[in-house]
Amino acid sequence: MTVIGSTRVVLGDEVRPASIRIEQRSIVDIGEGHPEVDFGDLVVMAGLVDSHVHVNEPGRSDWEGFATATKAAAAGGTTTIVDMPLNSIPPTVSVGALSEKRAAADGKLSVDVAFWGGLIPGSQDQIGPLVDEGVCGFKSFLVDSGVGEFPMVSPEELASALPVMRELGVPSLVHAEDPARIFRLAGDPTEYRSYLETRPADGEAAAVTTVAELSRATGARVHVLHVSSAEAMEAVAAGPDSISGETCPHYLTFCAEEIGTGATPFKCAPPIRAAAHRDALWDGLIDGSLTMVVSDHSPAPAEVKRLDDGNFGEAWGGIGSLQLRLPATWTGAVERGVALPQLSRWLALEPARLASLDDRKGSIAVGMDADLVVWDPDGVTRVRGTDLEHRHPITPYEGMSLHGSVVTTILGGVTVFDGTSVGPVGGRMVRRDDRSVV
Repeated sequence: MTVIGSTRVVLGDEVRPASIRIEQRSIVDIGEGHPEVDFGDLVVMAGLVDSHVHVNEPGRSDWEGFATATKAAAAGGTTTIVDMPLNSIPPTVSVGALSEKRAAADGKLSVDVAFWGGLIPGSQDQIGPLVDEGVCGFKSFLVDSGVGEFPMVSPEELASALPVMRELGVPSLVHAEDPARIFRLAGDPTEYRSYLETRPADGEAAAVTTVAELSRATGARVHVLHVSSAEAMEAVAAGPDSISGETCPHYLTFCAEEIGTGATPFKCAPPIRAAAHRDALWDGLIDGSLTMVVSDHSPAPAEVKRLDDGNFGEAWGGIGSLQLRLPATWTGAVERGVALPQLSRWLALEPARLASLDDRKGSIAVGMDADLVVWDPDGVTRVRGTDLEHRHPITPYEGMSLHGSVVTTILGGVTVFDGTSVGPVGGRMVRRDDRSVV
């Protein structure tokens, strides 16, 4: 048994002094007594949940792997990640592929891990079996995914699968861009504007409108991934109650006007857009049009990011930021007067809810897993890629000083990050359907 406490514990919509009693990995009581471990006035929040992480193992573990990704998560205050189905070989589109994924993860986890399944052409018959195996839902692309093993689906194929997902009670996660509005790169490939013009905001918004109508017609839960533009956010807001949307720290932090020639660490898809879009995304989060901030963590080696020639057309579109999600988001949030309970909803509760893990993750309450992050909102995180735990040091945040710093990460009552190092390897593979652990 352990009792930890602070004068600033985030409990639902309030922040107050509290002592949290932990037994056998769970929170068994929340009171106001004297804690055994007193964190003073540091903030104690529910361990963060990141529902958008590309681990890439097996198959592309030279890009990222379970050991390094979950160390980065722990160092950033994240106690649960949900692994995306693509970039690994094979992708998680069948029960057999999920078994290979779990075998690759076994014994390597510093935090808990759940899994998304994938929907590609011809895989609809695997939806039911994968749900039986505990996946949290299904991701699909309406455009080229960038990897041949995970082809895009048409709106018609998605429409056919949505009633099955609705019946089984799992969400459909969609990368929404209109393939008819994706253009070949023209002009100097080292200029960011050349890349930005290939993926316009109206193409993103058109695809979001399409999936919103599919959600309305079928009643299926649809979640739009990595919303990057004002127009796409507005299309989510105009949709039915069954649609939701997320955004990512890089869309909330950076803007196209500030991305220099050859700066391929900033490349992602959809792209980072103009400052006006960044401001609109913040407005959408604050008014509830968007429900969460997740990393879309997708690092890659230097040669794949084309650091040598700065070619935006050929560089991999992915950003490694799993470890930085809390300070990167807090940096913009504190400037806008966002309160700690709202931050906790964006970073913990809503991602847990999307993945149907909110019966045990994402909030501090009796009966929940004893997963906590202790952090200093007045601290500073000075970013050096070589200090990050994920596999490659490439990051667009290089050299920045972000508000807030993680002091301690606790998983099931056990400290897995002490402010300087990660350990032990005590994470579990969890299922969406109950408390069983793989």
